Parts: sequence; C-alpha cells; structure tokens
Amino acid sequence: MWYWSDTASIYYLLPLIGLVVGLLGSLLGGGGGFVFLPLLTLVVGVPAQTAVVTSLVATLPVCIAGSVAHFRRGNIDFKVGAVFALSGIIGAVAGAFLSQRLSPLQLKTGFGAYAVFMALKLFWDTRRKKEEVLAASTARQGFFRILYGLVAGGISGTFGTSGTAPVMAGLFSLRLGMKVVIGTSLLVVLVNTVFATSAHFLLGRVDLTLVTFLTAGSALGAVVGPRLLVYSERSEHSEPILRYGYALAMLVLGLLMIVK
Repeated sequence: MWYWSDTASIYYLLPLIGLVVGLLGSLLGGGGGFVFLPLLTLVVGVPAQTAVVTSLVATLPVCIAGSVAHFRRGNIDFKVGAVFALSGIIGAVAGAFLSQRLSPLQLKTGFGAYAVFMALKLFWDTRRKKEEVLAASTARQGFFRILYGLVAGGISGTFGTSGTAPVMAGLFSLRLGMKVVIGTSLLVVLVNTVFATSAHFLLGRVDLTLVTFLTAGSALGAVVGPRLLVYSERSEHSEPILRYGYALAMLVLGLLMIVK
C-alpha cells in the first residue's frame, strides 16, 4: 500500500543524505540501501518492514540513473549481467516473503550481522594483493554465478539493500574491468530491486513522503557519480581508502542495528 506520512523536520536532511548515498552507490556499484535501512529505523524511527520496502523504492533512482549513465559509457556486460539478474529475481521474491515473516527485531539483527560480516570481508579483501584475489577467485565461475545472483536477490528482498557484495564478488571472479564491474553490478541490482519492490508492494507499505525526500538527492548523486569516473582513474592509492571508508561505515551501522 502506498501512503503519504506527515513531514517531520528531520526529513529535510534526507535529500543531502540521499545525495551522498547516490554518489557513493553509483561509484561503488550499489544502490545505497545499506545506509537507508539503518537511517530509517534508527534515526527516523520507521518500523523495520516499512523501512525495507521504502529503502528499496528509494534505491531505484540510484540504480536507474547509474545504469543508464554506465550504459552510455559502455560499462555494462549484458550477457554476464543476465545470468546474475535472472537468478537474482528468484532470490528477491523469496526474500520479500521472508522479510514479512520476520519480527522487527529479527530483521534488524539479521541486517546488522550481514553488514558486519560484509564490512570485515571488505577490509580483508582490500588488504589482499590484487593478484591474490584474482588467483583465488578464478575457480568461482559457472554454477557460482547463479549462486551469487540468488544470494544477492535474497538480500535485496529481505533487507531492502542492494545486495551488491555478492554480485561484485561474482563479477570480479570473471576478471572484468573495474568500470564494467560497477556498471554491470548496477544493472543486476536494478533488476533485483524492481522485483523485490513489486513483491513488497503486495505485502507491505510504502511511505511516499520518505521516498520523495530520499530520492530527491539520491537520483542527483547517481547521475554525478559516473561522470566522476571519467575524470578520475581511481588510482591504486585512492581506491583502497574509499573501500576502507565504505567498510568502516558499514561496520558501524551494522553494530548499531544489532545493539539498538
């Protein structure tokens, strides 16, 4: 069900937050849902199930704008992305049904545990040498592409996040270029988000007031992000710093979701 809630004063900060999330999401290949969900539950006080579907809807402009921008720059591999997306659809729909059966506490704790795990994994992968990561991931192909897609879709449907990490792990295993990984990841996340949102639309509630304020900034950030990739080659020195910062933010938000 779609509805408009009353506008609270804190809502006026949401466009700025959406701008930052949209910018980082388009640069790193995700939709930014891992920020939206904790923000809506911990700061705004939105019920967990409502926050999940609201987060999904708010990430759609990020995924759409980012995918279009990367497509125009030739950064999307549709053949590879189709495998991840098709399997992700199944996971997204299943995750949406699972989300509605979990209690708010279970949903928050589950998301927190996932965020902490992925943050630690990102820290670890960033510390490893690029050659080691490629050598270790070469064997993860074939069946595992479908598995990565299923997991990513399930995460999107359950927690309202992009499920970017499994998708990018699978894409990196194919030794694709950084920009192609980001662009293809955004396309896969877009497909997962559309189907997860559709399933939640039949089961939950969407606060259009929150969506409007969040997407006002996130859509702009999603458009600006790919343009920055044109002017910046993302050197070996700057990329690890960005990844460490992203992982730290994910770790803090994950712990907060668990303890609060």
